[in-house]
Amino acid sequence: MSDPIGASVELYWLPLGAGGHSVRWNGRVFEAVAARVAHRPARDLYHSALVVTVDGSEHTIEMGPVWQPGTSGRGVVAEGPVGARWLGRSALFRYEIRCWRGGVIPDLAEAVASPQLLSEDAETVRRLLALVPQVPALTWGRDPGGVGDMWNSNSLVSWLLVAGGLGLGGVRLPDCGRAPGWDAGVVLADRRTRSGAVAGMP
Repeated sequence: MSDPIGASVELYWLPLGAGGHSVRWNGRVFEAVAARVAHRPARDLYHSALVVTVDGSEHTIEMGPVWQPGTSGRGVVAEGPVGARWLGRSALFRYEIRCWRGGVIPDLAEAVASPQLLSEDAETVRRLLALVPQVPALTWGRDPGGVGDMWNSNSLVSWLLVAGGLGLGGVRLPDCGRAPGWDAGVVLADRRTRSGAVAGMP
């Protein structure tokens, strides 16, 4: 049943490095190498974020660097290391998971094929919000547990969608796009479910 005052989960796809030439260039180099290794054409890279509305409040859910300026009071629920655990001792090599009430997503205006409405069920939305602090703060850029994919911002989003029971039927990548890390979140959330954990519970 939908919430009469409005409930929704919306997915946004943002081009990797939107608003930042260095990150965009590095992403293109990464994708060119990955495409050559996999013997396939290079694709456009995207990272994802969620905008969640329920009970009259809007929350943005995303992963970003802890040192990003101008984001005080940004709803940080967890931090994790980037590249290697020992590097995480420095703020320069840590990311944060945000569930930011009334927050903003940088470069939202550059989103592609977005927003994608994934749910209007209030209980589902509340369950997803309750899960955010439970997302594992794994090492960004590494393959957790031999999943075959790296952990990153896309892993956060796909983990929440699968663990929260929303499923992925409404998710569509932009044309010629790729989302590194997406499969890592799916696999780890599925393992969590099979291990007996109940969505929304520790």
